[in-house]
Amino acid sequence: MAAPRRSFADYQFEIYMRGLEDEVPPFTTDLSALEDAARDRIGPQPYWYVAGAAGTGATARANRAAFDAHRIVPRMLRDATGRDLRTTVLGSELAAPVLLAPIGVQSVVHPDGELATARAAEATGVPMVLSTASSHTIEEVAEANGDGQRWFQLYWPHDDEVTASILKRARAAGYTTLVVTLDTWQLAWRPHDLDQAYLPFIRGNGVAIPLSDPVFRSRLDRPAEEDPRAAAMRWLPIFSGKAHTWDELGFLREHWDGPIVLKGIVHPQDARRAVEAGMDGVVVSNHGGRQVDGAVAALDALVDVVAEVGGETEVLFDSGIRSGSDVFKALALGARAVLLGRPYVYGLALGGAAGVRHVVRGLLADLDLTMGLVGCTDVAQIGPDTLHRPDTPLRGEAGR
Repeated sequence: MAAPRRSFADYQFEIYMRGLEDEVPPFTTDLSALEDAARDRIGPQPYWYVAGAAGTGATARANRAAFDAHRIVPRMLRDATGRDLRTTVLGSELAAPVLLAPIGVQSVVHPDGELATARAAEATGVPMVLSTASSHTIEEVAEANGDGQRWFQLYWPHDDEVTASILKRARAAGYTTLVVTLDTWQLAWRPHDLDQAYLPFIRGNGVAIPLSDPVFRSRLDRPAEEDPRAAAMRWLPIFSGKAHTWDELGFLREHWDGPIVLKGIVHPQDARRAVEAGMDGVVVSNHGGRQVDGAVAALDALVDVVAEVGGETEVLFDSGIRSGSDVFKALALGARAVLLGRPYVYGLALGGAAGVRHVVRGLLADLDLTMGLVGCTDVAQIGPDTLHRPDTPLRGEAGR
């Protein structure tokens, strides 16, 4: 069924109208300020697990600096009163070019975790991508998501039978697209987590999917309910510590009959290999700066990846999105859609499903208003000509 055309900008007027009754938003509308608000609400261990980055944090900072290096160029006297944010990604129509990125262990910031995110995703009309490291099972999240669009992210286990079982469950539960994360086959050096000796998985968090999987359970000496910590420790070496290779991608195609997208691509030649391997798309991402300290900014990598394969495969983007203008810039540089990460988790920490809805509605309203003020009536009009780099002169038509 086609996604309905929606005026996301209405959220702005809704907030102002509530102000007539002396009602202000329960959470800030500045997505870049959500982090500080969430920090005051949750403990240091879960906060830093979400907010932290690898090493010195240089990659996370580079992600934001890359956005600042591009400036939007508004055009005047264009009738952009009505906008249409709909787009098509991998054959499915989306109400807007935004998805909720796969983020695991969400119950550490709110007890409802991924269930709340699933409800908010359905309510706002954006797809969610469920992480293998979910606090709730594949089936529970699907039920909470109802008629929403949902994708499944795979941290690829080193047990083919377990992998096949998890993929079968995801397809049966209505997850349409497989997102395979490539850049986290082992954890990076993350000082904030290390200083607190905090890894949620060995504490039994973020392992609901394997612990509910019949094939994985058959590998256990005792039922997971009797010794959940031992079960979690049995899972760790299966999904972490060893890298997969390009020649193994055929196994995933054998066990997944929908689109497959590779996440963590930052080099154009890796994007080329993904195309040659028959993958349906790539997500340009450096894991929000959580994996390699001093890595290339994701937005800079997007430019090179789009130049290499943009006309041949779907190119999605994540890492660093904090506003509607950030979404606009990523689309202008060739992304088909973006995945929103940390901000919605901060919203989850602040208010469960209502907090996630607020964050998503705010982001979409910001994008909608930005498009109108720039002079774009639909996302197809967002292109390189809507951006400017400070080191490049603006050039008018016919040299003017």
